Amino acid sequence: MKLHGQDSMARGADEKLVSRRIKLPKRVVENPLTQVTKRLLMALFVLFLTVFIVWLDRGGYHDNANETVDLLDCFYYATVTLSTTGYGDIVPYSDSARLINILLITPLRVLFLIILVGTTLEVLTERTREEWRLKSWRKNLREHTVVIGFGTKGRSALQTLLATGLSKEQVVIVDPSAKVIDTANAEGFTGVVGDATRSDVLLRAELQKARQIVIATQRDDTAVLVTLTARQLNRGAKIVAAVREEENAPLLRQSGADAVITSASAAGRLLGLSVLSPAAGTVMEDLIQQGSGLDLVERPARKAEVGKSVRDTEDLVVSVLRGHRLLAYDDPHASPIQLTDRLITIVRAVPPTSPAVRLGPAE
Repeated sequence: MKLHGQDSMARGADEKLVSRRIKLPKRVVENPLTQVTKRLLMALFVLFLTVFIVWLDRGGYHDNANETVDLLDCFYYATVTLSTTGYGDIVPYSDSARLINILLITPLRVLFLIILVGTTLEVLTERTREEWRLKSWRKNLREHTVVIGFGTKGRSALQTLLATGLSKEQVVIVDPSAKVIDTANAEGFTGVVGDATRSDVLLRAELQKARQIVIATQRDDTAVLVTLTARQLNRGAKIVAAVREEENAPLLRQSGADAVITSASAAGRLLGLSVLSPAAGTVMEDLIQQGSGLDLVERPARKAEVGKSVRDTEDLVVSVLRGHRLLAYDDPHASPIQLTDRLITIVRAVPPTSPAVRLGPAE
């Protein structure tokens, strides 16, 4: 029993340590200076109210130093009474004074003490509330998106996902920088501070329950290690990773990434296309920016389209996903369309509530 108790205490300590590394989005609260000012004004109000009550019935009080009770004595009595010091040099002796102390001064004393310890109580309440939020977050988080690296690539990927209807509550960001996670919190995202190559850090992000994982680290070797760790923890999630050098892309695929984007090569190709045709470059930029102009959309084949050629569909079909094969629109095997096909089309941007599924998030 003793060992079991020690294990429970150790687990509790570990959970508290881990919870400090998980930062949920901050709720809007008052400025601390404003809160302190309000409490100070309330305390002064209680003090002056007590002084006023004592002053009205000052004849019912006895001062050991001199029998009369003046305004200074009222302030003195109110202060030592509310602070529960009670020197006993000024005491109520009349029935009315004692009755007022029972009915009015005592409740004011309790209120005054509550105001004084209000900051401590609020800290304890806030800590309990945050622990409850963290437990609730862990319990309810399912099928979410984990973004590893909140730099330029991670932000851009997340903007695209949000444009397709993904809610911020379904996103967890992992980054080694506490400042970066604070920025993510300010934008409404849950963040985990830590090295994503470590499995314990990814477990804090509940990666084992994630539906899709975006790896946008600054270094290619880090991306490989993160991909290996993520795939080991979650066999079924869709993993998309970015690398700088094209020669590292095969290694990412071998590590378990479903798709690998070479950032340097992609930017270079877009630059080259824009040199040859600025208008074509603008169109490509529009296609990869979800939510405006033209969008690339992946959707299931409709029943009315089954048996037809890809050229006879209502939307502009650029590819057909048949099983694990990606067929170009001009591939002879792409037509006729089959019921189990998924069509990658170019359409005008539609609201996120549309039934069509964009290329960013999984279904």
